[in-house]
Amino acid sequence: MHIYQIIIEYDGTNFSGWQIQKKENSVQETIEKILTKILKVKIKLYGSGRTDSGVHAVGQSAHFASKLIINNTFVFLNSINFFLKKESIAILSLRKKKKNFHSRYSATKRKYKYIIINRIAPLSLDSNRAWHIKNKLNIDLMKRGAKLLLGTKDFSTFRSSSCNAKTPIKTLQEVDIKKKNNSIEIVFTSKSFLQQQVRSMVGCLKFVGEEKWSLKQFKDIINSKKRIKCAPPAPPCGLYLMKVLY
Repeated sequence: MHIYQIIIEYDGTNFSGWQIQKKENSVQETIEKILTKILKVKIKLYGSGRTDSGVHAVGQSAHFASKLIINNTFVFLNSINFFLKKESIAILSLRKKKKNFHSRYSATKRKYKYIIINRIAPLSLDSNRAWHIKNKLNIDLMKRGAKLLLGTKDFSTFRSSSCNAKTPIKTLQEVDIKKKNNSIEIVFTSKSFLQQQVRSMVGCLKFVGEEKWSLKQFKDIINSKKRIKCAPPAPPCGLYLMKVLY
């Protein structure tokens, strides 16, 4: 068997998420069907991790096994993207990997970006691509709040009740907040994340930026390890899986 890795870009607006679900339209199943059609053999696709309904990807990583050798990468990418174009999915690259490669378990870092548009006017070009917040946000306070999230800690406060991770302890290596005009971008880097962790952290940083919470309150909420104290999670439309590193 030959192992191939693909890097995927998609608009998650009309999908139930990455993972296959009964009676739902998933990114994984959509790509699997096209791969099976092109390679003329049943293909099982393994992603680097789930993305929730409405979440986008710039660099989702996945792999599949095939008895066939794919010799012409250009022809393969041209063919699969022809069928995926109408689904708002694009396969950016194809790489042959060693047999022990696994898109999920071989990953060393995952990088997510969350986009906020902070203005009074509604979104037109960025509809379903960012979180529209009308209240003015204090970026300095958000940056100081973000520092409280760094390091290895119990992230139970930000963990969805349906999360099936073995432990809530994660190491957040980076939280970088940048503002340009009305656009605020928050980048998170970690080996792995809990379900809804990023969106929950963004929701809390919004409360800090709106000055609904002081930095001390935010620190106490993190340390409480109680989900009930978390702010409402940010909507999925502003979240992007940017890159998976190996």
